Amino acid sequence: MIKGIFFDLGGTLVSYHNVNRVHAPLLLEAAEKLGAAHDIPAVKGAYAQAVQELTATYASKDYYLHRDFFYETFARCFALLDYPISSAVETWYLHEHLTRLRDCLEVKADCHATLAALRKNGLYLSLASNIDDDMLAPIIARDGFEHLLDHWTSSEEAQSCKPHRRFFELCLEKSGLAAHEVLFVGDSPEHDIEGANAIGMHTALIINEGIEPPLQSGRATVTPDYTIRQLSELLLLTSR
Repeated sequence: MIKGIFFDLGGTLVSYHNVNRVHAPLLLEAAEKLGAAHDIPAVKGAYAQAVQELTATYASKDYYLHRDFFYETFARCFALLDYPISSAVETWYLHEHLTRLRDCLEVKADCHATLAALRKNGLYLSLASNIDDDMLAPIIARDGFEHLLDHWTSSEEAQSCKPHRRFFELCLEKSGLAAHEVLFVGDSPEHDIEGANAIGMHTALIINEGIEPPLQSGRATVTPDYTIRQLSELLLLTSR
């Protein structure tokens, strides 16, 4: 019997739909600041290479801060092109990336109503996100999640990133639930489905058409127990 549902954040409760509107303009602005505005095709190619390189590196880590991943990717991009990054540009980028990325994440249309209905049905609700605290805390407050969730956990708090076991163990400790009593809902086959399955949770993969979850190494092999496209589908799943 499912007594609790743990949710991923990005791609699950909030949408990644607008993320591409953040990275490309920010990269162009950085190129201008660094004197590379004449070389935009090369900057875009270097950034794609940097994302590939850093994704492979970070996917093997048990724990990391996402601000480090984003900044190292940015720095690697311009290092490939021999453009040094000044401390002023570094400070600018870290602030602007955090602010713009946080602001572009919009709550999915059926999120609040679904959480409220699940909570009314007596289910324990938790948010378990691979995200830094300076990103998560403002989103919790901005979107009213503190009124809909029993608790929330960031990878920074856990000092562990999904799919690694410690993250899931901390969430279970907070909830007082056993793993088999929990349904984990997320958009990442590798972080959410494989990690939750390994500790004994039930799993539901939420599909976002045309949007791939970030930081995937391609190693995921576990099949989710359920596949959904809308959060509201959970109401039927948990009523069985």
